[in-house]
Amino acid sequence: MSDDAAVGIDLGTTYSVVARVDASGYPETLVNAEGDRITPSAVLFDGDDVIVGKEAVKAMAAEADNVAECSKRDVGHQVFHKVIGGKQYPPEVIEAWILNKLRVDASAQIGPVRKAVITVPAYFDEVRRKATQDAGYMAGLDVLDIINEPTAAAVAYGYQKGLLEKVATAEKPLRILVYDLGGGTFDVTVMEIHGNRFVTVATDGDVRLGGHDWDQRLVDVVAEAFLRDHYVDPREDRAAAGKLWLECEDAKRTLSARSKTTIACDCQGRVARIEVTRARFEEATRDLLDRTRFTVGQTLAAARLRWNQIDRLLLVGGSTRMPMVRAMLREISGLEPDGSVAADEAVAQGAALRAAQLVPQAHRLKGQFKIKNVNSHSLGVVGVDRATGRRRNGILIPRNTPIPVAARRVFTTQKDSQRSILVQVVEGESASADECTEIGKCSVRQLPPGLPAGSPIEVQFQYKPDGRLKVRVSVPDTSARLETEFARENTLSQEHLDGWRRYISGLEPPRT
Repeated sequence: MSDDAAVGIDLGTTYSVVARVDASGYPETLVNAEGDRITPSAVLFDGDDVIVGKEAVKAMAAEADNVAECSKRDVGHQVFHKVIGGKQYPPEVIEAWILNKLRVDASAQIGPVRKAVITVPAYFDEVRRKATQDAGYMAGLDVLDIINEPTAAAVAYGYQKGLLEKVATAEKPLRILVYDLGGGTFDVTVMEIHGNRFVTVATDGDVRLGGHDWDQRLVDVVAEAFLRDHYVDPREDRAAAGKLWLECEDAKRTLSARSKTTIACDCQGRVARIEVTRARFEEATRDLLDRTRFTVGQTLAAARLRWNQIDRLLLVGGSTRMPMVRAMLREISGLEPDGSVAADEAVAQGAALRAAQLVPQAHRLKGQFKIKNVNSHSLGVVGVDRATGRRRNGILIPRNTPIPVAARRVFTTQKDSQRSILVQVVEGESASADECTEIGKCSVRQLPPGLPAGSPIEVQFQYKPDGRLKVRVSVPDTSARLETEFARENTLSQEHLDGWRRYISGLEPPRT
């Protein structure tokens, strides 16, 4: 392929996948250096060596303290939740090492890979999207676009059904509900497919719910049984806990095919094989499944639709293989869940189709398509209520608004001759700013002199299709147009990004 070749990457919590569109226009998943289609999203820090994938997972049994796993759950925070080798890493840096392995392994097969479309959960907020884009940059990639995982899966489904070669018509659109339960995140998205147009109607989700939590419940079931019999808790022993986690992750898959299995547990010289039935596993995780059921209902309500108006219920994510998921969805929808797309590969393949669309000279994409998404969280600015003095959330862009979108809102100064203001941007649905999440802020200085108290200050938002935000401030009825840098919470400076990019590429250590 040419140097302009682009790939699609599903950067998952527990597994990641890279795909491309081949010379005939067909999306295909690329294997990694180990010959596997999926790469564990685990990173082992072994002295000066950083090892990503299968070997990092194996090290969980003996070197759990040196392994970073589920870093995607910490994206948006300042540091990864675990200290490794006496160091604290930003989670997007760990994500960058995963992306770098995917890039290197893909390049070994198809030539230099420099461009990519990376997917994120639909429920990722603006800060997490920026951090994911930064991870791609540190991995040596030019990130062409950030798209939602359910959208990518729907595009892969549309390709499979031949919809990309059709133009939108006046016929009734195909309505699908995408239920995406991955290793660490959960999304529900209602979409309408009008020929080759993919329009998101509503989305909801939970960035801290996924197969990882089902694994943990299975660990708890086995550990508590072991504790009752041997008076030792394997969860309190690092080595034993790592081994038990691997055993339970494998047993979860077994329980999708069989009604019972036995799980080995070894701690402080005591060994046991504990039988767990599928019924017991489902009982222990019922509340997790109920959380997904509730979110599905909320999303349908936001879309103003009923189940009899949904044409397809599309399953995405490896955790949807659990029989309990399909049974619950049949019960509440009356539909047969559609597992026709590859649960582990559809998201990466949809991203590859998007990448081929953005770099057409390197691909022979069959047909074109258009994507229209919505924002997953309301975006607003913190203001002060004059009557109560309380901090309020002045929403500019409500949740589930089609994007791209521009919005503006007028606030007022608090005192005479005020020369500066602080614009605090928050995400959330509450009218109280204290119940929302601050995603960034900017200080606007050098307001025009002599402004009386109550002078209008206009804040403008521009929200892009990839879920990225730009903020501008102006003073109405004056010539003042105040451009300012929007500083996001918990993001790395460009200097640090450049340093990590060089380091992860193996050139030199980061600057501190």
